[in-house]
Amino acid sequence: MQIKSETGLMKILFVCMGNICRSPTAEGAMRRRLEEQGLHELVRVDSAGTHGYHVGEPPDIRTQRAAKARGLDLSRLRGRQVAPRDFDEFDLILAMDGHNLELLKQQCPSWHQAKLKRLLEYRQAGSEADVPDPYYGGPKGFELVLDLVDEAVQGLIEDLKRQGLGAGRKTS
Repeated sequence: MQIKSETGLMKILFVCMGNICRSPTAEGAMRRRLEEQGLHELVRVDSAGTHGYHVGEPPDIRTQRAAKARGLDLSRLRGRQVAPRDFDEFDLILAMDGHNLELLKQQCPSWHQAKLKRLLEYRQAGSEADVPDPYYGGPKGFELVLDLVDEAVQGLIEDLKRQGLGAGRKTS
């Protein structure tokens, strides 16, 4: 992964199936961590779904409730589907699970395949490869998603810092 040289702005897309649970949670968690570390002007984040089930809809109310309890407001986010231009525009495209990663690989031009990864590759501890879909489960599933995503986005930021993101920049 490389930070785009023409703008210096890193662009990251989080992807799940419908873009109403896991990927908006990752987008919100990443935004908060970047703001906390004074890096929010250096990284642009977005989220999308591999399917168009919920285009234009806000995140699932259960996702919003669980996030709100941890100080994340996801209410302004709206679902969208991955578009062909996303593979050109984003530097890193992070799938929430293996199934959605495979769907992305099928759509992605060969010259952009290296941009595709699973979010949990950035998690420092644990053996989970996938962020589980909480949609058909109970409230604990949404809490688990928040835990996994928050750990992974912090690991992602640490990785970006090792690559020079924010180097020479004062953070508050």
